[in-house]
Amino acid sequence: MSNNVMAADKKIIFITGCSTGIGFCAAKTLVERGYHVIAGVRNMASADALREANIEDIVEIDLASSQSIERAVQQVLAISKGNLYALFNNAAYGQPGAVEDLTRDTLRKQFETNFFGTHELTIKLLPTLLQQKDARLIQNSSILGFAAMPMRGAYNASKFALEGLTDTLRLELAGSSLKISLIEPGPIESHFRKNALVALEENVDIHNTRHSKMYKTAIERLRKVGPAAPFTLPADAVVAKLIHALESRRPKQRYFVTVPTYAMAILKVLLPGRWMDYVLRKAGS
Repeated sequence: MSNNVMAADKKIIFITGCSTGIGFCAAKTLVERGYHVIAGVRNMASADALREANIEDIVEIDLASSQSIERAVQQVLAISKGNLYALFNNAAYGQPGAVEDLTRDTLRKQFETNFFGTHELTIKLLPTLLQQKDARLIQNSSILGFAAMPMRGAYNASKFALEGLTDTLRLELAGSSLKISLIEPGPIESHFRKNALVALEENVDIHNTRHSKMYKTAIERLRKVGPAAPFTLPADAVVAKLIHALESRRPKQRYFVTVPTYAMAILKVLLPGRWMDYVLRKAGS
């Protein structure tokens, strides 16, 4: 689809998590393609950078708060005047930690943002999306939404849950105007590790655990400057898949991003469970 056609259509998309990384890259790129982007941010401190990228409609939204979600939904509906074409649920964070070191409250915090908040926002905007002749819902999941790795239990669980809910919604809305896709990135250049380190230090007692060595390794990885894993790609690798999901007449149900995601998907089919566990332990160390 040409840029001129996109500019004429001015399709409206709401993207969450636009402060940095994938969300910021997506917002900037889609504006350049002629979309009308409504950018969701957790706080307005990042608004100036978005405005410099020609994104004028910026909405504050904290997915851990139902009140914040409701306010954001009302703003999005007012801006779009009922003509919302797409929702890209991108906002999320990673809570590191061994499963046995995760308290109920810590696990709940992870799910409030990555799962419950994402779900609440989706169902509040769903009636508007279903009113369109053609609409898109795109969920930013992860390689960890289908391949669990150690020390990432909370994040694994939230993304596995998101994928299950999304698959169910797709089945229930078969035949409707809404096309639903999941994007499953592997390692991507972003502030994800920086935010994960903060979550680890705030929510896990790393000094009173039998996993001290694993935490030491995890902290070294999270503090590393630059790519911490092989085959790390820039955020625009995810945006390329997002564009296909938005513009294809028949978008895919799932989009893999990065070599590790493709490799893990293939290995899960080919390898016996014990062998796959070995691969996942090595990959997650």
